[in-house]
Amino acid sequence: MDKTPFWNGMQASMPMDRASVFFDGVFTEPQLNHPEGIAIDSQGHIWCGGEKGEIFRIDREGRTIEQRASTGGFTLGLAFDGQGNLYSCDLKFGAVFRLNTATGALSRFADGDGRGGRMRMPNVPVVDEKNRWLYVSDSFDAEQRGPGIWRFDLDTGKGRLWYELPLRFANGLALTASGDALYVAETFDRRVSQIPILPNGEPGEKQTVIELDALPDGLALDSQGRVYISCYEPSMLFRWSEPAGLELLCYDRDAHTLCHPTNCAFRGNDLFISNLGRWHITRISNVL
Repeated sequence: MDKTPFWNGMQASMPMDRASVFFDGVFTEPQLNHPEGIAIDSQGHIWCGGEKGEIFRIDREGRTIEQRASTGGFTLGLAFDGQGNLYSCDLKFGAVFRLNTATGALSRFADGDGRGGRMRMPNVPVVDEKNRWLYVSDSFDAEQRGPGIWRFDLDTGKGRLWYELPLRFANGLALTASGDALYVAETFDRRVSQIPILPNGEPGEKQTVIELDALPDGLALDSQGRVYISCYEPSMLFRWSEPAGLELLCYDRDAHTLCHPTNCAFRGNDLFISNLGRWHITRISNVL
């Protein structure tokens, strides 16, 4: 079998044997059930969510799994702040929860602007530690465009709809290292966009970064500022940078090792990916 298959004229640059099942949770107790979000803590442990609102921790070697908390909803994207708090978006409750990973205390962090404006489908959080903000994509609706991106104070949970213009299923988010722009995956427009963050903190005009023949879901940046795009359908991983353009890194034609991948996160040179279509976490080794 061709280990570097083609997709629409592009050949994958990495063979699929670079991707492996890091943790298989189909028969574990607790079971890892269709993970969507993924985040990595300061010790290298892998955190992900479940379809019943669970928040799991997988040890850094991929040997054990623990359920650390549950919202009772459906856990989507995850992100850590610098104090070890884990922020999780919940589909059922339309809210962001915060887990103190040291004490195990789980609390409802934010669900809107406090004046009647509510998030509809909070999907992915990203932390701006320097400016003490939490940005959250709101997918709004799978069938129609809508706003947008929310921003909350990390210390108080107070915030507002920051980017009010319509997006087509805002999904994965990534903040540039300089903190001057957000990348956002617009899944059903099959594109990745960039929204500048102006010096006054307000959003600038959205720009299209790249259009894809796939459904982009998760985003991650490497130390060189290159954008990694995990695609829900087909099951593949792209990389984009201005100098190199769009590269197809991995494509799983069988949707087995990569199976409807959603969010992705780096640990060193390895990229870890959650698979909504199965019960495991994938590791792609030596991506950088």
